[in-house]
Amino acid sequence: MNKAQFIAALAPHFNDSKKEAAHAVDIVFDTIVRNLSKGEDVMINDFGKFKKVDRKARMGRNPFTGETIKIKASKKARFLPAKALKEVISGDRKLAPAPKPAPKVVAKPAAKKAAPKKAAKKSAKKAPAKKKPAAKKVVKKAKKR
Repeated sequence: MNKAQFIAALAPHFNDSKKEAAHAVDIVFDTIVRNLSKGEDVMINDFGKFKKVDRKARMGRNPFTGETIKIKASKKARFLPAKALKEVISGDRKLAPAPKPAPKVVAKPAAKKAAPKKAAKKSAKKAPAKKKPAAKKVVKKAKKR
């Protein structure tokens, strides 16, 4: 599932507004990214934990040449799934039914008094049509033998 499919799946919960669903998704992702960049962990119950991990510099090996190379220190984002998520994925635990979107409330239009309609016809003047130039007739002369 990509981001567009994720937004489409959430849209029914936002009165079929993909714009509102996209805004909500963007806010959630932005909040996670901002907290990770500060070095804070983001824990979502029954889902998992996002955390920032510092990786030390180390020695590695180029797989093509076999040459030993130095790998720089870096910072990575890591996701650790929660126990509940692991159980669902392994099949040890069943998911509850998916939440259904709230029913749409359609407001009934107020009854309007029937007003007499005026039959006003406007005579629309059309611009004179441009004439196409007449096609030239091609006359073929018979060859004399």
